[in-house]
Amino acid sequence: MPPKFDPKDPAVAPLIALFESLGLSTPKAVEAAKAPKTAAALKEIIISQHLEGKRLDEKRAALIVSLAGVGAKLGQEEKAYAVRKVEEGKLERADQLAAAVKYLELHRNAIDDAEFDRECGVGVVVTPEEVKRLVLLYLSANASEIEGWQSFSATLMKLKATPELRWAPTLDVKNSTEAAFLEKFGPKVAVNPKDVKKTAGAPKVAPASTAEASSSTAVTTERSVFEEGFLGKLHKPGGNPQINPKLKEQHLKATGGEVWTRFPPEPNGFLHIGHSKAIFVNFGYAAHHGGRCYLRYDDTNPEAEEQQYFDSILAMVRWLGYEPWKITYSSDYFQKLYDLAVELIKRDKAYVCHCSAEQIFADRGGEERGPRRACEHRSRPIEESLAEFEGMRDGKYKPGEATLRMKQDLEDGNPMMWDIVAYRVLNAPHHRTGTTWRIYPTYDFTHCLCDSFENISHSLCTTEFILSRESYEWLCDALEVYKPRQSEYGRLNLQGTVMSKRKILKLVKEGHVNGWDDPRLYTLIALRRRGVPPGAIISFVSGLGVSTSPSNIQTARFEQAVRQYLENTAPRLMMVLKPLKVTLENVPEDRIIMIEKPLHPKVPELGTSVVPFTRTLYIDADDFRLEDSKDYFRLAPGKTVGLFQAPAPITCTKYRTDPTTGEVVELFCNLEESNSTSKKPKAFIQWVADHPASGSPVRIDETRVFHQLFKSDDPAATDDFIADLNASSLEVVKGALLEVGFWSLAKKAMVDARKESEARLKTAATAGSEPTKEASPNGAPHDGHNEPVASVAQLVGNECIRFQGLRVGYFAVDKDAKLGCLTEEDTAAPGARPGDVVILNRIVSLKEDSAKKAS
Repeated sequence: MPPKFDPKDPAVAPLIALFESLGLSTPKAVEAAKAPKTAAALKEIIISQHLEGKRLDEKRAALIVSLAGVGAKLGQEEKAYAVRKVEEGKLERADQLAAAVKYLELHRNAIDDAEFDRECGVGVVVTPEEVKRLVLLYLSANASEIEGWQSFSATLMKLKATPELRWAPTLDVKNSTEAAFLEKFGPKVAVNPKDVKKTAGAPKVAPASTAEASSSTAVTTERSVFEEGFLGKLHKPGGNPQINPKLKEQHLKATGGEVWTRFPPEPNGFLHIGHSKAIFVNFGYAAHHGGRCYLRYDDTNPEAEEQQYFDSILAMVRWLGYEPWKITYSSDYFQKLYDLAVELIKRDKAYVCHCSAEQIFADRGGEERGPRRACEHRSRPIEESLAEFEGMRDGKYKPGEATLRMKQDLEDGNPMMWDIVAYRVLNAPHHRTGTTWRIYPTYDFTHCLCDSFENISHSLCTTEFILSRESYEWLCDALEVYKPRQSEYGRLNLQGTVMSKRKILKLVKEGHVNGWDDPRLYTLIALRRRGVPPGAIISFVSGLGVSTSPSNIQTARFEQAVRQYLENTAPRLMMVLKPLKVTLENVPEDRIIMIEKPLHPKVPELGTSVVPFTRTLYIDADDFRLEDSKDYFRLAPGKTVGLFQAPAPITCTKYRTDPTTGEVVELFCNLEESNSTSKKPKAFIQWVADHPASGSPVRIDETRVFHQLFKSDDPAATDDFIADLNASSLEVVKGALLEVGFWSLAKKAMVDARKESEARLKTAATAGSEPTKEASPNGAPHDGHNEPVASVAQLVGNECIRFQGLRVGYFAVDKDAKLGCLTEEDTAAPGARPGDVVILNRIVSLKEDSAKKAS
């Protein structure tokens, strides 16, 4: 484990102060100091280029940090040249900086200003209108090569590579391309319509808006995900060999030659981000081929199973946008599994063993993996094993006193063929079968046979089950039943977190996190609570592809996928995290202007909000400072700055400080009434007005900002993962302010989400995907009281209210919030109600505010 990083360390604190003097915020300065190589390079640049105390604006300071990383091979002269270009505002974006470093590496001591500017796009401005024209021109000229949405990514890359669009804003190119594709090919879909007979199992989450439907990161996946790589090489239905040809015929007759898959979770914990890949692969692969996907609970261990896990699993599958064709349980087949265990004994392929776990381990070679020995019970007569197995069923033995083991091949090199356990004794009531059974089948006995019962054509699982494939196939052939084909893909892991149920349980029980849905965790219920859209998770998993290699992904990459998804789907509200009062002295106290502003400047479909503009405003304290400089464009004494959507800029004339702390607590400004000769401000800042009559501003009780829970990228590597916890992983900001448009946005989001949820659940009920009501093994019908809950709450919660706080981050309403106007009983106009508690969770930061990017 790397040494702990302490910002207060006497050796580190001066470095952070130096980085802050460059213009970095404290969090970004701390993050930059964490990376030794970058920190050393940045320090050298600041000192050698005399940047101490310059306090550049955030964007330029971040570019200097990036230069420290990507420009490590540059000499002093080249670094000085790049720094000057950044300070002058000639290099404004990361792509320009990357081009600059490349040019400087190739032209040491021979820099040509004009050539440099040309190669780095200095001064190049491509308007949105020009972008649209060039995109349409390109698409028209290359129409024969573009086959639909599956060509979108490749087309976008080619467009950005054209000389005319190289320096155009990437978002403008992406939006124009999406709009053109939408007009030409219609909404993007996950399934090739020509191949689909029935799209059971396809994502059914309706987009929140037209903008979301047209977004390239909506809940859809490109065909290549399922037709290329690992998934593209899978066998066709019926292509899995059988010990008896009739089994293949019976299987194809039952399935009609369709792809049938299953998602088989153990209901002993909450699903995490890794499970989202399994859900995507199993449901998505079936949907893509017009097939069907079961949700099958592997409920064979009643000691660890709880009803809340059953409910949560179904809720998360549906939340991600999928609907099971059927919901089944391994316990549906307990009697059938028992009968096949008896048949296995009769075929002399299984025996009852009374060895202890320690003895079995020793017989299998022990710690040294030495020679294996057959159990002394392996050769017992068939009739004796049958009688003993019946005794196990009837309660003759306590747990650990007897097991049923499969008689496999002790000479095989695969440990999963060394007579593994098929049944064990458990004195625990089962959630569905009660006390009917005292013995329960193991995963290795249950899984392949349930796949067989349900005619699964593709049993897809992660590579940790590769060794189990041999025993899977052995058991099916030993019983001469239909044998599905097991295929393994690499699992999804995220760095910087833990996903082990045992480790998360420890975090929960010891109070390091606030439950399994703490937004700092990566359980699906935690991601949902944090406000991460389900479509963003599917987009992220789809973008990773599916192969046999494990995916060890940085959390920053996941957050970037979420950011990209929200970019064109989240409405934007003005938000002030640290309010600073502003009094406009030349504005009458009774003057009120109601301003209609778009909720997204580039997505008109998201609508508008109406906010008041009055004499008293609040701006963010970070948008004002006492010391002005030529490269600082926000508010300072005597300086003018624009206000988003406001009628005119404001100029700060004086300020008031707290006599005790010296902190600035109020600004006094003049509103610069606009006229044709007014000079356009160089910067615009956000604001909210004080106007109680219209409910402005919305006062936020808590804004919760989440940082990485652990300090290292691999906290699970040691049992002492608790020592790796980041003590500053939760930041709570009180007193932030939000524009009044929040209320109508929140009400609409909740109403729309409820309607969609009700429609989906109605469809699920009529399509037969609700839990089966088959008879229990004792012949009694299930009463259904312990089936997973099917309710609107599965799909709808406060987290469906998402927005971007301008220049602050993306936020969602937390489940702890109490907003009276969101209840179905409240029919009055959206607004604050007595007893309201407004609590927001930051979903992700804005791209330009990402400390990780800056480092």
